[in-house]
Amino acid sequence: MCLCYLDDIIVFSQTFDDHLQRLRSVLKCIQDAGLVLNPKKCVFGSRKIKILGHLVSGEGIMPDPGKVRAVQNFSAPKNIRYVRSFLGLCSYYQRSIKDFCQKVQPLQELLKNDSKLTWGSDQQESFEKLKTALTSEPVLGLFDENAPTELHADASGYGLGTVLVQIQKGKEKVNIF
Repeated sequence: MCLCYLDDIIVFSQTFDDHLQRLRSVLKCIQDAGLVLNPKKCVFGSRKIKILGHLVSGEGIMPDPGKVRAVQNFSAPKNIRYVRSFLGLCSYYQRSIKDFCQKVQPLQELLKNDSKLTWGSDQQESFEKLKTALTSEPVLGLFDENAPTELHADASGYGLGTVLVQIQKGKEKVNIF
């Protein structure tokens, strides 16, 4: 029906009539709680919206194209602070990156025990894989409670990976990694 994060709310639906019904319900909850919305910050009936660094549409959820361009322009880190910054960005979008734990592990090793930056081929490969994943992974599907759903899980010595997929309109759609 809706997603909330701090003071951001997004109401989503499959049809316009369903959207109006859900919107009324959410607005009633807000009113009953004694909360007030700022009309200047509200967008109603949009087919596509940027929210919390993502672009959300009927097609699904993807990282904000502006953020993707910023990732494409990242150069290899020169210090630990830069590594932390890059990892923070990657972690924010990790639900849209397949095998995130495996891809990020060589860079996370640099953060252990405040080690000095030792940038080798493993770190460069990890850095490039993460940049590629952030700029090319598929659009995540919107969860459909009526669609057949599968959860695939795998584990290794340093991470756990899961993929939630659904069959929507005859095609397999990834909802979250």
